[in-house]
Parts: sequence; C-alpha cells; structure tokens
Amino acid sequence: MPRSKPKLLSLIIPVYHQEKTVRKNLQAIIGEMELLAIPYEIIVVVDGEEDGSLPEAQKVSSPKLTVTGYKTNHGKGYAVRFGMAKSRGDTVGFIDGGGDLRAEGISMMLEHFRWYNADIIVGSKRHPVSKVSYPLYRKILSWGYQMLVLALFGLKVRDTQVGLKLYRRQVLEDVLPRLLVKQFAFDIEILAVAHRLGYTRIYEAPVELDFSGSSSITSQNFWRIVLDMLWETLAIFYRLKIRHYYDNDNKRKWRFDPELSFRVNVG
Repeated sequence: MPRSKPKLLSLIIPVYHQEKTVRKNLQAIIGEMELLAIPYEIIVVVDGEEDGSLPEAQKVSSPKLTVTGYKTNHGKGYAVRFGMAKSRGDTVGFIDGGGDLRAEGISMMLEHFRWYNADIIVGSKRHPVSKVSYPLYRKILSWGYQMLVLALFGLKVRDTQVGLKLYRRQVLEDVLPRLLVKQFAFDIEILAVAHRLGYTRIYEAPVELDFSGSSSITSQNFWRIVLDMLWETLAIFYRLKIRHYYDNDNKRKWRFDPELSFRVNVG
C-alpha cells in the first residue's frame, strides 16, 4: 500500500569547493522543492571552509534554508550525516550540491518512496529510464563495484553511489549511531547496515545525471578515491560479517542523539 506524503521532508546538501556554482544549484533545488506542495527544509552543510562556498551559499535567501558547516574538511559522508543529525523530517534525503544531478529527480524519488512504501530509495544510473552522461571507464568501474557489493553484502541494488537518496527517519535513527565511514563509501555502509537490521524495502529510482557539472572529484584524485572506497568497503564487510560490530546483540547500546553528533555508544 502506498505511503502518504511526508509530513516534513528534510533535504541535506553537502557542499565542497563549489563557490562558483553553489548559489545557482541551491536556487534550482529550492525551485523544485517549491513545486512538491509538501512541507520541507533544506540543510546545506559546507564540508570545510576552504573556499568561498559558505558565504556564497549564505547569499541564497529562503526561510526554509539553513546553511551550516565547519572549518575542517571531513568528507562527504561526514557532511551528510552532520546534516541528517540536524534534520527534523519524517523523511530525510540528500542530493549532491555539485550540479551533476538534475533537481527534478527529487519529485521522482518521492513518488517511488511513496509507491513502494520504502525504507530507502536510491537514485540509480542503471535504472531503465535514467538519463546519464558519464565516461565509459566510469561505467565499467561502477559495474564492477556493484558486482563486488552484491557478492559481499547480497544487496540487489544496481547502483549504490549516486548522490541522491531518501530514507525513512526510523531507519536513520537506528542506523546512523553505528556508522564509522566518513568518506565516499558511506552510501554502502548505510545500505548494508540497514539491510542487516531488517530494513529490506530498498528500491531504485531513475535519475538524470551529467558529469559536466562541478563535482569535487577530479582526474587527479579519482583513482585515489577508487582505492579508498575499495578499502573502506572491505572494512565494512569485515565489521558487518566477521566482527558483527553493527549488530543489536553485541555489547554496545546504540542511541541516536543529535546533540552529540548522532553517535552514542553506551556500555
């Protein structure tokens, strides 16, 4: 049975080294959110004050927009989780702030979220009706990584790394306190842990993506990021399948506490 509309949608936007485009991208996202006819809040998280992204983001005026951040870069995963801890919505999502993803995809994600009564909806480059433009070598690497994800975690999701996802708040409150990854493999950590805890209603939705935008991933750092992701993914597998670090029945007592950066480990 389809779920009713969210009472409040919280959208997190991580931003890093995007001073030239962040205002335009935020205005496009706000314009799309206004068309949804549902209550919403947007939380922009500037992941390190290393350029003019923070003052540029603060120039965008909207009563539903909050711009926050911190001085030192910690990674995209940390930024998204930082924003999630400050969110109030019963449905929480994030979209990359670089402009590669069309903001119109948010409405499509919400329709899939409601129709499937989902725990999580992930934007997917390999959805049959997705419109994507990115290099062949990245398509090959993406396919190879998803085969690895299927083998390690049993997740039947064709694409885990697109920067557009929606979560039921209860999923995040159960999962976020357990997470460790701060960089690019945080997507798979959330999905793998959620699936492990019984949140199996994970579905894909189409996206429109063009890598001509201002992504912070460059040709210089791309291969380092690939290697880091592989290492972090194997570490997640070790904690999940061998150490059972994330499980409910280990010695830890997990509690979601936004005032303490969403991660509390008692016991």
